[in-house]
Formats: sequence, C-alpha cells, structure tokens
Amino acid sequence: MATRVASSKTVKELVFEWEGKDRNGKVVRGETRAAGENQVQASLRRQGIFVTKLKKRRMRSGKKIKPKDIAIFTRQLATMMKAGVPLLQSFDIVGRGNPNPSVTKLLNDVRADIETGTSLSAAFRKYPLYFNSLYCNLVEAGESAGILESLLDRLATYMEKTEAIKSKIKSALMYPIAVLVVAFVVVAVIMIFVIPAFKEVFTSFGADLPAPTLVVIAMSEFFVKWWWLIFGGIFGGVYFFMQAWRRDEKVQMFMDRLLLKLPIFGELIEKSVVARWTRTLSTMFAAGVPLVESLDSVGGAAGNSVYKIATDKIQKEVATGTSLTAAMTNANIFPSMVLQMTAIGEESGALDHMLGKAADFYEDEVDEMVAGLSSLMEPIIIVVLGTVIGGIVVSMYLPIFKLGQVV
Repeated sequence: MATRVASSKTVKELVFEWEGKDRNGKVVRGETRAAGENQVQASLRRQGIFVTKLKKRRMRSGKKIKPKDIAIFTRQLATMMKAGVPLLQSFDIVGRGNPNPSVTKLLNDVRADIETGTSLSAAFRKYPLYFNSLYCNLVEAGESAGILESLLDRLATYMEKTEAIKSKIKSALMYPIAVLVVAFVVVAVIMIFVIPAFKEVFTSFGADLPAPTLVVIAMSEFFVKWWWLIFGGIFGGVYFFMQAWRRDEKVQMFMDRLLLKLPIFGELIEKSVVARWTRTLSTMFAAGVPLVESLDSVGGAAGNSVYKIATDKIQKEVATGTSLTAAMTNANIFPSMVLQMTAIGEESGALDHMLGKAADFYEDEVDEMVAGLSSLMEPIIIVVLGTVIGGIVVSMYLPIFKLGQVV
C-alpha cells in the first residue's frame, strides 16, 4: 500500500507497476500509488520484497464521468462492504478495476480524504458534480445508523432504476430524431445534386412543366443558392437552443412545460418523472431521512422544473404541519393513483413501501409505452419519408410521363 508523505503542500501521487521477489524467493507483482520510485522501493523493502522491475504506469486521458459510472461504483462498493472488505481496501479494488482513468482518479481522491479521517459522506460532498445532495444525505444516514452497506445497496438499486428509465426515454426520443435528421440530409442531397441534373434535361424539352415539378425545381434552386445558410442556421440554432435550455431557467421551465403537453411523448415523460419522484422519496424516507429534508433532494432528482417548483411548495406546506397527501393534492400535478397510495402509506405508517410500489407501477408503464412507441413510430416514419421522397421523385418524373404520352 502506498505511503503518504507529510508535507505542507498536496503531493501528487502516481501509480507504479512493480515486480520483485519476497523473502521466500517467490516472484510477486503489484501496483502501488506513491509520489516517486524511491518511496515505492522503501515501502516494498519494509514488506520484505526485493524489487527487480519498477515502472510508472502511463495514464490514459480519461473519459467524462457519467451517472452510470457512479451507479456501477456504488453497486461495487456496496457488494464489497457486504462481503466484509474494509472501506479503504474496497476503494482500492474498485478503483484499480475501473476502465475509466477519470473514475479511478476520483476514487483515489476520495480515498485520500478518508485516510485523513474524513467521513465518507463528507468526502463525497467535496465532489458535488458527481455526488449530489441525495447521494450524500443517504450515505450520511447510513453512517449515522451503522447500516452503510445496506444504504449503499439501496442507493445503487435506486440509481440503476433511474438510469434505466432515462435510457429508455432517450432511446424513445432519439430514434425518430435520428431518422428525421438522416431524411433531411438525403433530401438535401437530392435537392442540391440530383434535381439540377433533371432541370438541365427538362430545359431541352422546350415544353411547359407540371406545377409539382416547378415547385420542386424552385426548392432545389433555393437549396443550391443558400445551402450554407440553411445548414448553418439549423445546426447553429440547435446548438444555441440547447445551450440556452441547459443554462437559462426560463427556457428550462418553458421546455419542461411543453414536453409534458406533447401528444404521446408528453404522457411518457410525465410517467417517467412521477416514477423518479416517487422512487427518490421512497428511498430517502426508507433510509430514515426526515420527510421535510427528503423533499430537498426529491425535486431536483425528478428531472423536471415543473415538479421541482411543486416539490418546493409541498415541502413548505409539510413543514407547517400539512399532510404529504394534502400538499401533493394542492400541487395538482400528481395522478390520483399516486395520491391514493400516498394516503394509504401515511395512514398505515408504510409510506416508503407504498411510494416504492407506485414507482414500480410507473416504471412498468414506461417500459410498456416505450415498447409501444417503438412499434408505432416505425410505420409512421416510413409513411412520412415515403411521402416526402416519393413525392419528389414522382414530381421529377411527371414531365417524362407527359413526354411519353405526347410521343
């Protein structure tokens, strides 16, 4: 194990791969984090290992750390701790086994904080970009109650279900978007390169062209003349809109409201948001976090600003003594089934269980809707593309048919 050097400045540790022989002459290999080669050799010498080979591992540039990476790490850490592996050793094992160097560095930094006596939740709070308040609150609750491994297991399950829902929603939305983008590129190629060739042929006819053909040729001329403005305007507009959506609260609120009102997709998004909302509150409440504090993290975890604002209002009402069911009813955005299950949970003292059941129900609903949308969108997209591209092709062949009739 690497030895930390006491210094007034933070010492940058590197990873060294070594090979040597132990006291019995057996060849052993391993990895050690240290500030330099001398430190590695001194540490291994104290362990009775004679080093024969030592080299610094070349660190690859890491990929961006995604929520899925944190979910996998949480599951691995929970499994290690349930198996009785000490916390620091669990971080070592998980960090070395992760294929993403960025995750390995993050875990090494967290481990270094824990080695200095910092609690696990406090160490996580130093990296809010990767560990949000919900995550840190659950870990802190687990440390206080002495059930950290159980809370990590529950947290891992929660993150896995949340990521699964997000992935399904993205796949349902991205499929038609991707097809439409490809269709636009195909139409643009036809307009810029194919139609002008037909236009030259039609010019030699010296006859009047049908109206559909004239419309397509006019569109082609516009594409040829202004293609740079069309492509630049579309891609630039999409980029700036996405940046505004990400950073401007007013744009976020407008889009979140709009998405919930979309036909078909709006219902899918609403069910996924309700599933995340109920799953988050169930997980927090089951961990022993007080209801008012739990609602702090629930709104942001839902992933929709409409529900976030409603959750803030619910929290204020609950803090003044209003029941959760009444506060949720006043928000006027939750389905009646969720309100009924919440009421039953409050009356029976099993609120976390009933909210979990509601989350399971809506997660199943999302699965069924995604499967139904996938089968529904395919014929719709085929019809739309066939109409657009087929209409262009027929328009360009009409003069040829007319010429054939004259002949």
